[in-house]
Amino acid sequence: MTKVRQDAWSHEDDLLLAETVLRHIREGSTQLDAFEEVGDRLNRTGAACGFRWNAIVRRKYEQAIEIAKKQRKQKKRAEQRGRTIHPVNTPAFHVMETAALSDPSEPTYAAQSAQPEQSSKVEAPAAKQTLSMTDVIHYLQSMQKGSATSDRLDQENTHLKEENNKLQMRVKELEQEVVALTKRQQTVEDDYQALIGIMDRARRMVAFQDQNDSSAPAFKMDENGNLEKIAK
Repeated sequence: MTKVRQDAWSHEDDLLLAETVLRHIREGSTQLDAFEEVGDRLNRTGAACGFRWNAIVRRKYEQAIEIAKKQRKQKKRAEQRGRTIHPVNTPAFHVMETAALSDPSEPTYAAQSAQPEQSSKVEAPAAKQTLSMTDVIHYLQSMQKGSATSDRLDQENTHLKEENNKLQMRVKELEQEVVALTKRQQTVEDDYQALIGIMDRARRMVAFQDQNDSSAPAFKMDENGNLEKIAK
């Protein structure tokens, strides 16, 4: 189906666009994929989403973009170190979580399973465990920053919704005022038409009276006391 949506972008649309782009950045994907995903969800073209991001939305999330890029780098480093320390097919996050919960002085379960049974008491190299713990700390710190950014966005969203509600109430008040002014204007127009009618009738009555006065005969008295008609 051809995407033909041409209406204005709402705040929710911008928020969806920002969240999707930031998620793709964190996951190591491209912004083009993010634009296509948002376009499918909003029935818009990927080009329209990209233009909206670069022209309007991006400047509001510069700090969040930098955090997402750092999280992407940390995730790649963690996955690389996880594959180096644990050759088995274990998810990187599970490896980090295991290292975080275990005692640094004892080898992890994955490290123990990789060693022969007779050497189960041999500890894993301290340098590798230290690097894993550092990655865990960085990851948790970045997650905390991301949570703070999400809270700030939620607060901004709540504030904008309140402002939107106030504006909608103001619009309703103005619409009521327009209706009242329209009624008053109609009343004034009706009164004006009635006044015009009265003035027109009065003008015709005066004209009719002048006509009657001019058609009435005029008389005067002569020297003998007789009345004679005055010719007009």
